[in-house]
Amino acid sequence: MIEVRGLKKIYNVGDSQVNALAGIDLDIQSNEYIAIMGQSGSGKSTLMNLLGCLDSPSCGTYRLNNLLVSDMADDDLAHIRNREIGFVFQTFNLLPRADVYHNVELPLIYAGISAIERKTKVEKAVEAVSLTDRIRHKPNELSGGQRQRVAIARALVNSPSILFADEPTGNLDTKTGREIMSIFDDLHKSGQTVILVTHEAEIALHAGRRIVLRDGLVETDSLQKSS
Repeated sequence: MIEVRGLKKIYNVGDSQVNALAGIDLDIQSNEYIAIMGQSGSGKSTLMNLLGCLDSPSCGTYRLNNLLVSDMADDDLAHIRNREIGFVFQTFNLLPRADVYHNVELPLIYAGISAIERKTKVEKAVEAVSLTDRIRHKPNELSGGQRQRVAIARALVNSPSILFADEPTGNLDTKTGREIMSIFDDLHKSGQTVILVTHEAEIALHAGRRIVLRDGLVETDSLQKSS
């Protein structure tokens, strides 16, 4: 599904350059459950942004489902993001004035899906995260865990090839965080490819493979028994 070779990302900061990624080689298969870890500044967020087509590499190649996305223009990357990739962020990134239905519906509108088909897809995604009874509630009427469930539903509504989650439990208490992780576990069991970015060892244990970055390089890449 993912093939990365020699991926580098260099940022210009004043008169100096920062090598956020110093040359990553990586292969990810369909239906893998992966945790990307590393200390602050290791490059894990940069790697997620590149794999999620939110940014382009300085050099190297990235193929997603046999498409060479590393050479694509911004408009083409946006199309790939909408069609192939779902994102779940630590801060939820919900529209505050829109209810659950319309927050989840948004990617379908961008994709040009008809209203009738949107309704079916939204209701299915909301049901998958057990929020059908909250579908007309706005974010300020929901708990933190419910907001993250909305974010997961929105990420799933276009049936993406890959689901990225950036510190998905970072703003949640321990009990709620475990509930959210159980959703990711169930999604993976149903066939969804899941890539977590986390600094929490307990969260990483849910994944079947752990990739640790240091100084923009892969330090370790190992299989582990998922919990």
